[in-house]
Amino acid sequence: MTTYTQLSANLKSLGLYKIKENLSLYIDMINDGNKDITQAFYELSQLEINHRREVAISCCVKTAHFPFLKEMNEFDFNYQPSIDRRKVMDFMTLRFLEDKGNIIFCGSPGVGKTHLAVSIGIEAAKQRNSTYFITFHDLISQLRKAKYENRLETRIKWISRYRLLIIDELGYEQMDPDTANLFFNLISSRYERSSTIITTNSPFSKWADIFGEPVFTNALLDRLLHHCSVININGPSYRLKDQLPANEKKD
Repeated sequence: MTTYTQLSANLKSLGLYKIKENLSLYIDMINDGNKDITQAFYELSQLEINHRREVAISCCVKTAHFPFLKEMNEFDFNYQPSIDRRKVMDFMTLRFLEDKGNIIFCGSPGVGKTHLAVSIGIEAAKQRNSTYFITFHDLISQLRKAKYENRLETRIKWISRYRLLIIDELGYEQMDPDTANLFFNLISSRYERSSTIITTNSPFSKWADIFGEPVFTNALLDRLLHHCSVININGPSYRLKDQLPANEKKD
């Protein structure tokens, strides 16, 4: 077995796959005088670092359970002129995570609330912040199940460990007081500890109808809206965009 073969085997054993993949190319460049050894080692190590960073980003995005992968550059702000684009782009700096702030996107179905929430979540995950996406319906189902199985505290701690929690589609179902209290406990556990993004089709004035009790709803909103940015989207549905006659479409 040659020294090169042994080195290649060692690189594989150590999991240095990018260095192994490019080793022969860099040996040729060194032999041809196009690279010195120090430069070659640096570039090979940088290839490995970049590869591991990409893998880590991919894993963070995958474990976030996004329903789709749409980034901010795919969002058509011209179609939704009511949105303050500068404010949304500031969310992409992830400054709100440092401040442990929340974001709530309000608007009728189809206006792009989930797209914006996912785009911010993807950026957070790319920066290796623990991120979790879940619909409000699935979240409540999980909490109900955990309570029935006498492991509610454990489940709330598990969800609360994420630095960014995205809760999609709040407002499509009403809740009994016991179920509403489950959601309140989760929000309370995250209050001033981590950030939450919520998308909702219901204005805050209607939340008492969802949670069933005005006093309870006020307590919930008090925790959510403290250190919170609210984005109201007043515009047409993207889902209808391609179905409207040309003279009804927005420029």
